[in-house]
Amino acid sequence: MKLTWRNFDFDFSQRTYIMGILNVTPDSFSDGGLFFNSESAVKQALRMQEEGADIIDIGGESTRPGAEKITVKEEIRRIVPVIEALAKEARVPISVDTYKSTVAEAALKAGASIINDISGLRFDPKMAKVASRHKVPVVIMHIKGTPKNMQQNPVYNSLVPEIIDYLHECIEIAGDAGIPDDMIVIDPGIGFGKTVGHNLEIIRRLKEFEGFAKPILLGPSRKSFIGKILGGLPVTERLEGTSAAAAIGIFNGANIIRAHDVKEMVRVVKIADAIKRGF
Repeated sequence: MKLTWRNFDFDFSQRTYIMGILNVTPDSFSDGGLFFNSESAVKQALRMQEEGADIIDIGGESTRPGAEKITVKEEIRRIVPVIEALAKEARVPISVDTYKSTVAEAALKAGASIINDISGLRFDPKMAKVASRHKVPVVIMHIKGTPKNMQQNPVYNSLVPEIIDYLHECIEIAGDAGIPDDMIVIDPGIGFGKTVGHNLEIIRRLKEFEGFAKPILLGPSRKSFIGKILGGLPVTERLEGTSAAAAIGIFNGANIIRAHDVKEMVRVVKIADAIKRGF
């Protein structure tokens, strides 16, 4: 299984890849405010590249539980200068974390080459056409509700089958817009309309998503379910829990791990890959 576009070629039969998280926001749950100005954001992105990130994922609007929306204009103002500056220096692809087609368009013109859409192309009907027109990969994620309300008692009749059905519909949206089948990555959406039990079940049953025959992205990094399991640990103390979730996720089929702590996650991935694939 491969993902090939522009001058990038990811071969998932060889190893697991890492997507480094860069939130250019004042209010993200983990690193909000740390990289809110362009200079510090670009430095952090280049640091993650040197630490081994295969993709830099840049977002300008927090999608933490309860997050308020920001305007398209503000989101573009936050991320485009960062992407423009980073694109001149980065060796790895830049992903834009947005569900708004206008923001995605601006980011792609600035130098991004992947769209990471938490809504799976559903919140903005023009998003799929933007991805198709620019011929870039798209990450389609499952979410129940919106960031504002997704954690208000999420309930499923049958968790994994419902997520799989949702993703099938997203893939149809992509196909109808002309996005090639081999340019789609799926993400079951850890923490997006899920209880602690739901998140654990998704990771435990991740192999069931291999039926899509598409790369699987998993994003457990510093999420609240890890803090809850570990007795209420804050965001800054969830590295070991994230590492355990990532390692088991890789063993169960994850191809891309989305992470804040790139240097440490590179080590986790190497060990998990060595156990799974052989050293």
